[in-house]
This record gives sequence, C-alpha cells and structure tokens, in this order.
Amino acid sequence: MIVERLDHVNIITDRLDETARFYAELLDLEARDGPPPLEPDQVRWMYDSSDQAILHLNSIDCPRQYDRKVAPGAETGAIHHVALRCGDFDEVRDRLDARGADYSINDLSTIGLKQIFTADPNNVLLELNFFSA
Repeated sequence: MIVERLDHVNIITDRLDETARFYAELLDLEARDGPPPLEPDQVRWMYDSSDQAILHLNSIDCPRQYDRKVAPGAETGAIHHVALRCGDFDEVRDRLDARGADYSINDLSTIGLKQIFTADPNNVLLELNFFSA
C-alpha cells in the first residue's frame, strides 16, 4: 500500500465554535457542517481552497466509531504537532499579531522555508510552512 497524501486531522474539542473560528480567521479555511446524522453543534469540517476537508473538528459529545479517552486542552500526546503548507507568511503573521497569539518563527533560508509555530485553542501545536516560490 502506498500513501497518497494526508487526508485530514481530527481534533476533539470543548470549544467547537472558537476552534472553527480560529482556523477560519487565521488560515482562511471554510467551516462546514459534517454529514448527517452528525449535528452542527457536534462537528465542523474545515475545508481548504481546493475543497478538501483537512480538519475535522468534533465536540466532546460527538459520536465516534472508534472512541478513546481525550482531554481537550491537554498537550497532544504522542503527536507533537500538525504541519500545514501555507501561503502568505506576512498575512498569517499579521493575523497572529492581531490575535495577540504566542508564536515563534523559524527561518530556514537555505531551503527557502519559513515556519511559524503556534497553538490552536485546544493547545494543538501547529507548524505552518511557507516555501518561497
């Protein structure tokens, strides 16, 4: 079997609306309701500009096929971070500044990469990668 691409990341949260708003405002992802029978107060799927759902945000009480104990707001366990390839470094940095968000920048000019590390409202660490053209 060969992996074609990362399909999506699922985040279970006790801050569904805040988390959806965070990703919409920071990364221009579009929030949409999940498919029935899931209710809008239980799930938001965050779509990128190519109409791909890359984040599935679920409330704590959202039914799950495979359930396991999670602690929203805790560190992300064995997963250290989620990396997203992004565009417009300056715009994202300005949006983080406007939010008063904590973040750090890593400039790897030798390979044409700038990175921003920040956490979402659930303390999921994000690595936002900006490759120069």
